[in-house]
Amino acid sequence: MSADGKSGLQLRSLIKKSGELEISLVEIPTPEPATDEVVVRVEATPINPSDLGLLVGAADMSTAKAAGTKDAPVIRARVPDAAMRAMAGRLDQSMPVGNEGAGVVIRTGSSESAKALLGKTVSMIGGAMYSQYRTIKAGDCMPLPEGTTAADGASWFVNPLTALGMVETMRREGHKALVHTAAASNLGQMLNKICLKDGVDLVNIVRSSEQADILRKIGAKYVVDSKSPTFMNDLTEALSETGATIAFDAIGGGKLAGQILTCMEAAINKTAKVYSRYGSNVHKQVYIYGMLDPGPTELTRSFGMIWGVGGWLLFPFLMKIGPADGMKLRQRVASELKTTFASHYTQVVSLQEALQLSHLAVYGKRATGEKYLINPSKG
Repeated sequence: MSADGKSGLQLRSLIKKSGELEISLVEIPTPEPATDEVVVRVEATPINPSDLGLLVGAADMSTAKAAGTKDAPVIRARVPDAAMRAMAGRLDQSMPVGNEGAGVVIRTGSSESAKALLGKTVSMIGGAMYSQYRTIKAGDCMPLPEGTTAADGASWFVNPLTALGMVETMRREGHKALVHTAAASNLGQMLNKICLKDGVDLVNIVRSSEQADILRKIGAKYVVDSKSPTFMNDLTEALSETGATIAFDAIGGGKLAGQILTCMEAAINKTAKVYSRYGSNVHKQVYIYGMLDPGPTELTRSFGMIWGVGGWLLFPFLMKIGPADGMKLRQRVASELKTTFASHYTQVVSLQEALQLSHLAVYGKRATGEKYLINPSKG
């Protein structure tokens, strides 16, 4: 890391055609800012599940080995042969990682909008955030409110806008309440706060009593445990009370998406006036937006014929609603950054520490309550 910010370390992920993942740190020159660009010294950038998808790809991290030195660590792991086809588009390309982050603007281009950011702490979106310096368009930066640190603003985009996007999708598609899985996650807690504030009923599906407690402590009313022997009955009851007919599923694989649709249908049929062999005429929708379980999605079709299972991603959603509505969502995040959209981290690590096997084993599990923040300027 040069004192003048002319060059700095960047974390790179490479999957070779030989089937080996290599994660390393590379010293790269910092591009000089164009007219409408700024150079940011990155001080905080979260490790989100979406970042892990690029960082480790389909590698089997139980095969991970450490190499290199303390200052320039290297992690290597095997990618199973069966997973190589999915990695075809990125083979032999050294890729920068990190969707979002925050830091201080240290140099700017000549435009007024760029110069106005000099010395300010800003949040950014645009990739390659696991870097000590980032040259980026001024328009991709959001100045943080006075008294907000880089760590406060680092997770300003992916989780907050995903949570807001779920509620917005619910409204636009004509549903009145929603379901969320892996619900005690950082994102799930934000979604609860939004729904409580906006008066929207939310059914939270968790995988342990500890996760249920996390949500109840922040005011969640409907919490069901998928590991409970009474799960299907509990879920049907919660769906019956809320009328939720849209779900956002972070798990992806396994039976859960189908179970949600089955329970939605059962809840609707509780008040059905007549029997139909085709099922209810109420549309039931599950959007899969994560892959905590990368296996096949299993559907046992016991929920009639009016249903959908599809994928949902933040960036296509933002493109669909357009810049004006997207800006309204961003402005809400900025105004509630320390309340509704506050993120909590269990560890703050340097770039080098992020490549220690002990840390990688923890954040690589994508476990609830183990959220890591990288400070590329640390140590």
